[in-house]
Amino acid sequence: MPLRLIFMGTPDFSVPTLLELVAHGHEIAAVYTRAPKPGGRRGLQLQPTPVEEAARKLGVPVLTPKTLKTPEALEEFRAFDADAAVVVAYGMILPQAILDAPKLGCYNLHASLLPRWRGAAPINRAIMAGDAESGVMVMKMDVGLDTGDVAMAERLAITDNMTALDLHDRLSRLGADLMVRAMAALARGGLQLKQQSEDGVTYAAKIDKAEARIDWTRPAREVLRHIHGLSPFPGAWAELENARVKILRCELAKGTGGPGEVLDDHLTIACGEGAIRLIELQREGKARMQAADFLRGVPLKTGAKFT
Repeated sequence: MPLRLIFMGTPDFSVPTLLELVAHGHEIAAVYTRAPKPGGRRGLQLQPTPVEEAARKLGVPVLTPKTLKTPEALEEFRAFDADAAVVVAYGMILPQAILDAPKLGCYNLHASLLPRWRGAAPINRAIMAGDAESGVMVMKMDVGLDTGDVAMAERLAITDNMTALDLHDRLSRLGADLMVRAMAALARGGLQLKQQSEDGVTYAAKIDKAEARIDWTRPAREVLRHIHGLSPFPGAWAELENARVKILRCELAKGTGGPGEVLDDHLTIACGEGAIRLIELQREGKARMQAADFLRGVPLKTGAKFT
């Protein structure tokens, strides 16, 4: 039996879930997303969010309130008479009155294996911490920060060659399928909830640009995970010949030398222990490029140093 849903989401990560819910026959009464922000070539044109763009194509009403804490916002939300709300990276706190408005509750898709990595940047933090796996979970929301009871989960191995974008895209598709199954279970009254454990709670703080500089004294695998966890944004970086270079993709390699030292003509760079080989880079003010293309523009001799 299809449900009448309010969908709340903002970035690319949210779009597959919206599309899958529609494809499986659920009625989307309204879409809530963040307001358009200035963008474009000159930064003057208002850019709608990816979710708004998708909703407009579907012909679904779109709302972009600045707050949900006013009586007017609550009245408008209630007027949609939704069975449930589905929330995927919306980016705004839902007050208790909003959480209580849908008949069957509000359900969030979170990109981690809760209670690990509650908070804003679970995909980045899982890679940067060297986690062996990540996943997605459907959670019935409460007023806490990702503390609600969990309904369903899917796991996914994190490999050393995965960047944050790679993991983001895979979890986005996996999460869309998971939320569809959760809403089907909710519709037939069979969605079971389990309280989160208080053991193993960690928080995925928002990424600070100040932590993007590469520390070459760390072991190679830690350097690799730091680079991949910040790729493509904000991008881990180092200085080379007084210019900033973002490193977007790399692999483990053999070699020893001083931290940051170029060991060969294939961009193998020494770390505190072991080495990495750079695969994709971006010079300041330039487009991203493969290592071979980078070397054609910036020929480096063995012994040069990234700092």
